[in-house]
Amino acid sequence: MATIYYDDDANLDVLKGKTVGVIGYGSQGHAQAQNLRDSGVNVIISEMEGNANYELAKSHGFTPMSASELAKQADIIQILIPDEFQAAMYENDIKPNIGKGKAIMFSHGFNIHFKQIVPENDIDVFMIAPKGPGHLVRSEYEKGAGVPCLIAVFQDASGSVKDLALAYGKAIGGTKGGIIETTFKEETETDLFGEQVVLCGGVSELVKKGFETLTEDGYQPEIAYFECLHELKLIVDLFYQGGIDYMRYSVSNTAEYGDLTRGPRIINDQTKVEMKKILSEIKDGSFAKEFIAECASGKTNFKRMEAEGHNHPLEVVGRKLRKMMTWIDSKEV
Repeated sequence: MATIYYDDDANLDVLKGKTVGVIGYGSQGHAQAQNLRDSGVNVIISEMEGNANYELAKSHGFTPMSASELAKQADIIQILIPDEFQAAMYENDIKPNIGKGKAIMFSHGFNIHFKQIVPENDIDVFMIAPKGPGHLVRSEYEKGAGVPCLIAVFQDASGSVKDLALAYGKAIGGTKGGIIETTFKEETETDLFGEQVVLCGGVSELVKKGFETLTEDGYQPEIAYFECLHELKLIVDLFYQGGIDYMRYSVSNTAEYGDLTRGPRIINDQTKVEMKKILSEIKDGSFAKEFIAECASGKTNFKRMEAEGHNHPLEVVGRKLRKMMTWIDSKEV
């Protein structure tokens, strides 16, 4: 069973006299920075001048600075920019300005686990990863609650990095919900697997193939959209509230019987073989190398596949139908 830490396991005094620098004021950055500040921590921000997040940070009372200046001033450096930019930023801006006694931290282990960032031996390296989007991390903190987090230690140069990590987790509200102990390896590999096989890759392809099956057999695309994409939220909300059991309890007997008898025909043993292959590609670093090479080459394939997805008939009809639904805060890219 996992080890879980709560409020009494963490001491905010560990952060007294320290400056926490947050690089990146996006979804997680804005939430973690504000929660830290509201917990009495001295927080500084790095964000690129001229973009929306820079202005957002200013509107929240911060004065954004360069990453190199932040690295000089901060005792703890939280790196919250996209994975593909972290290694270059670390090499160019952090490494020349960080020394013994300081710490770097992450909310996802990709760059450490796959050795894109190789930290010096005399600094602490740890992770606090909230298991929820930034807006939820912020809103739950404001309610006096908190989103559960993961904690992992990669390098304990000081001998007390875990105390530091737990204090950080407490300062953003994580110990209210519970902080679960893991490793950089486990967090990174399971996170990538979940995204590729279930949450993003698996679900989006299942939706598209269902839509295509109906429309290719002559059914109206609008009806296919409702049945294969729109109503998915109803089911996911039930999963979220009470797991698969609660979903099956909540739907009709017809739907449950179809689930129990037809689901295994769609997601079957052959699908699981492919899942295991994808997991192997994550574990042996093949996916990381592929992604890093794609980014280095200008994301040509990435952009092509994005454009193909944007123009898929499912997306075309969806953009039309969402305009009919005034209760949806419709987002178009």
